[in-house]
Amino acid sequence: QVQLVESGGGFVQSGGSLRLSCAASGSIFSIYPMGWYRRGPGNQRELVARVSSSGRTQYADSVKGRFTISRDNGKNTVSLQMNSLKPEDTAVYYCNIEVSKYVYWGQGTQVTVSS
Repeated sequence: QVQLVESGGGFVQSGGSLRLSCAASGSIFSIYPMGWYRRGPGNQRELVARVSSSGRTQYADSVKGRFTISRDNGKNTVSLQMNSLKPEDTAVYYCNIEVSKYVYWGQGTQVTVSS
């Protein structure tokens, strides 16, 4: 089993910055893809950013140039640096890890951006 714990969410004004962190623990014996997803008011989950086992990154068009995903393979952590935040970024952010055919999710952390 794998557990994920997110942290770093909070309240910020438009144009501000936040850094989210996620730590994975448990039965992790290799480097696996990890990513960040979010659920906004519409309750639809969307990919925010993802980093593959080889280090390749993927971003939603809406966050390119503003968000940066990074990972520490030694500690099985993934971070999301969010700059120039907009009210549209308000959502619950979830991290995940893809362990072969299994996908594990964190509990989520709330990000609220005010105008």
